[in-house]
Amino acid sequence: MYLVWLGAILILLKLLDYGPLFDVSWWWILAPLAAALVWFEWLEKLFGRDRRNVDHLEWERRRKERVASQFPQAPGKGSRR
Repeated sequence: MYLVWLGAILILLKLLDYGPLFDVSWWWILAPLAAALVWFEWLEKLFGRDRRNVDHLEWERRRKERVASQFPQAPGKGSRR
């Protein structure tokens, strides 16, 4: 996340033509955002740091249980009164 903040600050400073960033190429300004893209899309998953440790099927089962507990089936479902 630090790379994203750094990229946003560098873009802002470049657009305001602040001091030494006036002559710096846009490639250097956008480099932290490219590094963040590589980190969040590939390296984080490769190192297992993407916080998605729960198997997809397990997650789906938990979601169905959670929904079923919130919306219980009415007795005599399908019958008219």
